[in-house]
Formats: sequence, C-alpha cells, structure tokens
Amino acid sequence: MKAFVYFFLFLFLALVFNTHAFAQSQPPILKQVYVKAHVLKIDSESLKMVDNVKNIYQKIEVEILEGFDKGKTVTIESGKDTTLSPSQVVKVNQEIILTKIKLPNQKLGYQVYDAYRINEMVYIFIAFLVIVIALAGWKGLGSVAGLAISLAIIFMYVVPQILAGADPLFVSIYGSLAILLLTTYLAHGVSKQTTVALIATFLSLMLTAILSSFFVKLTHLSGYTEETASLQFGATSKINIQGLLLGGIIIGTLGALNDITTTQAAAVFELAKTDRALKFGQLFKKSFSIGREHVVSMVNTLVLAYAGSALSLFLFIILNPLKLPLWVMINSEDISDEVVRTISGSIGLVLVVPVVTLMAVIVCNKEFKRASKEIFHSLK
Repeated sequence: MKAFVYFFLFLFLALVFNTHAFAQSQPPILKQVYVKAHVLKIDSESLKMVDNVKNIYQKIEVEILEGFDKGKTVTIESGKDTTLSPSQVVKVNQEIILTKIKLPNQKLGYQVYDAYRINEMVYIFIAFLVIVIALAGWKGLGSVAGLAISLAIIFMYVVPQILAGADPLFVSIYGSLAILLLTTYLAHGVSKQTTVALIATFLSLMLTAILSSFFVKLTHLSGYTEETASLQFGATSKINIQGLLLGGIIIGTLGALNDITTTQAAAVFELAKTDRALKFGQLFKKSFSIGREHVVSMVNTLVLAYAGSALSLFLFIILNPLKLPLWVMINSEDISDEVVRTISGSIGLVLVVPVVTLMAVIVCNKEFKRASKEIFHSLK
C-alpha cells in the first residue's frame, strides 16, 4: 500500500512539474544594488521639517559588510528628504540594508533601505520548530516539512505557471492536489484514516471551486484590485485576473479544509477503536456531533483570517475619504471579493464534515463491512 502511494506521488509530481514555461523577465530600468551594513555610530539625531511635518533625522556611520565597498565606513543622512517612522530609526550595532542607486548623470550614493531582520526570523523559526517537535514529536517535523513542500509547490509551480499564462484556477487546483498528496501523508503517515481525510478534502475542494466560480460569475467580479491592476501591463498582461481570484480562494481554503478532515477522521477512528460495540448510526451521530463543534469554530477562524488580511479595507470603510454611500462601498469590487472568498470557503468547510464523517464511519465500522460482504456474496 505504502509503496503504491509513494509511486503515485512521484508520478504525479513528475507530470505536474514537467514544464519549462516561465514568464520573461523585464529589463531593469535602474541599476540598484542592495548591501548589508553595520551601524557603528549615531553622529546626530534630531527633528527636521519635511513637507511641513516634523520628522526624525539621523546622521549615522555604518560599515559596509558586503559588495565592492566591503569594509568601508560611510556616513549617511537618514530622514533628510523622506519621512521616517519610529520603527525605521536605527540604533548602534544594528544590522541594516543599504541601497546604492546609480542614476543618469548623478553620483553613486547609499541610503538606508530597511532593517536587516533575517537572522531574527531564523531564530523565530528555530523556536517554532523546537516547540512543534517537543509537542508533536516526529510527526511535528513532518508537518514542518509539509509546510516547506507547500511553499515550494506554490513558488516553483503555481506562480511560474500563472506568469506563463496558464489558467490560474486549474493551476491552483493541480498545485493544491500536489500539496494534499504530499503534505497529508508526510504529516500523518500512510493509513486508511489519512486516505479518507485526503479524499474528503479533495472532494470538498472541488465543490468549493465550483461554488466560487458560480458566485464570482453571479456577482460579476472581475478580480481587479489595486494590487492586480499593475499585472495588466507588460509581460504579465496575459494573466487571467478572474482566474487569479478563484485560484486564491482555492489555495486559501485548502489549509482549513485539510485541518477539519484530518481531525474529524481521527475522531471517528478513535471513537470506533474506543467502543467497538458502536453501531453504524451511533458512531456517525457521535462523530458528527464532534465535527459540528469543530466546524463552527473553524468558520469563525476563516472569517477572521480574511478579515485580518483586509483590515486596511475596514479602515477605508470607516474613514470613507471619498464620502461614498455605504451601499456603494459594500458593492465595490474589493469588499465583494472578500465576501465571496469567505462564503465560498465557509460552505466548503461546512459540507466537508458530513462527507468525511460518513466516509470514515464506512471504512472503520465493522457492521457496515459485514453487511457489505453479505450483499456482495448474495450477488454472486
């Protein structure tokens, strides 16, 4: 069984990643270089007026850590012509990123671009890894590996294919299927329980794709926002923006669906193992009761996840700088987009619970198996 599953995974990935279609890169307009630097000294720090607003100004000495000027000490004025937020104010011994821009008929010069935070991010990830392994054991390590695989599939297959002009909806479905096959078995192992969860997730994902496509067409959503409008120029002009919206819904819903199916399948199998005397109807009723509670909290989680990503949109609604009527704002593409995303994903979450519960009860319930065998033998 396991050998067959691994062979199928290998074959599937070979077919999925058998592509060399990548979008052509656009030639850079400006030659811009980024280097790391170490802050040695704060020569001065004060407040200056920039566009009639008081702004923090710093004159700092830094040591270049890489590039042609490695080891060189330079003095930089930060906040002289641009507004700095408190988080952009640098400190002694801090590592930062400098940008060196070469413009026509102008000299080369460095300016502070951002704080360098990759080291801290690595420490945070290591802490996360330790906590996951400590609580979940080697299965936790498998889940982290699954996370890495999911990101790899998105960056190495989904994004390049979309940039190459493929339909974002179908690319997202294929990518989601690859993520499901690899990460689910990797995190939970090859078993009947995992297979039930995987099949139920896939069925619900297809239903979500159908519903979201119907809702997008019903509400005449184009997928155009401030972020996607820039994709309609140059090499990315062939991207299907509406398909990009649908693909985002599919990938965004995948994690929540997989969470519900794996935990619900585990609940059914554990109940069946704990009380082997449970009949088919009793096992389904008890299991579905657990799943109902899970789906209620998961729907709220999904709504909050979308709301968090659209927090700036809520601020825009409250401020209403254009003084638009409320119904006009609600009718806008941005808000309708979030509503359709949330409702499509929530319907998929609600409907997957009875599906995965029924499938798991059928697989692990002896009463059903015995009845199936009797029916099969009577037909011979």
